[in-house]
Amino acid sequence: MKAILVNDDRSLRWDNVPDPVLGPEDVLVKIEAAALNRADLMQREGDYPPPPGCPDWMGLEIAGTIVELGAEVAAKSSWKLGDKVCALLGGGGYAQYANIKYDMLMPVPEGCSMVEAAAMPEAFATAYLNLFMEGGLKEGDTLLMNAGASGLASVVIPMAKAFGARVITTIIDEEKRAEVAKTGADIIVNTVTEDIVEVLKGQLEEGHPVDVAIDCLGGEVMGQCIHYLKHGARWIMIAALAGQQTQIDLKNIYVRNVRIIGSTLRSRTPAVKAQILASLVRDVWPKVVTGEVRPTIYKVLPITEAEAAHDILYRGENVGKVVLTVE
Repeated sequence: MKAILVNDDRSLRWDNVPDPVLGPEDVLVKIEAAALNRADLMQREGDYPPPPGCPDWMGLEIAGTIVELGAEVAAKSSWKLGDKVCALLGGGGYAQYANIKYDMLMPVPEGCSMVEAAAMPEAFATAYLNLFMEGGLKEGDTLLMNAGASGLASVVIPMAKAFGARVITTIIDEEKRAEVAKTGADIIVNTVTEDIVEVLKGQLEEGHPVDVAIDCLGGEVMGQCIHYLKHGARWIMIAALAGQQTQIDLKNIYVRNVRIIGSTLRSRTPAVKAQILASLVRDVWPKVVTGEVRPTIYKVLPITEAEAAHDILYRGENVGKVVLTVE
């Protein structure tokens, strides 16, 4: 089969690789679409290696059709040949086929295209993990979701809104305000022209403080913002794109009982990932079917144009997901 490989100069090529070896608890999926994530860029640059046992090539989420079942799958699951599925992978999605453990699969929700389905597993699992399992978000809470134009925010914000939360988000490009507004965010703060620290301070004074923050930026402003949260709030760090260093008033943390939580999906055990996916199908898939939560697709390209697709993420031009199709 073929997959996207990284050359020595970090360019990409569509080239031959060994066929997957099917384990007894695996299914073989013919991949029809694979979505991009920033982790793919980090892996391409050598900063985010795949977990042991995963293929060398990139790709964390795919959609496709089951074409072969491992010897034990029928006894342990209801999956069958021809089922349309989407899946969360440790790596290896930029390819024609993938062998995937049966409990890493989810059915494609009714009414979803394969492109939409490919854009859901990683982002939806990350959103669910951090909103509900780490953040304990509940109806009536206020969420701060930084980087509102990101692919993850395009999922987190509608998901939080569908479960009754109020959402504050940030942008740095005023031209993206209208697109970000489509996610349902209640307050959109342009941090180039507005001070997010003052906004959060004002929300606290007005009685609408942040209960949960999901932060992929970090940097100096993180330590300034964390002073103006609700008592018992949770600030969840999932990346530090704006800088890995900040200053925090520790007294504020313990007096206000604020928790700072580091969280990545990729580092979770297979059992925890399976639990997250089962929770998605149970709790979120019905809202996908009704249209309350849906992935935002920015652009679709053939997998042979993976480098051009990566460039879209490098430039930060996308609002929503970029997806590769596989013939």
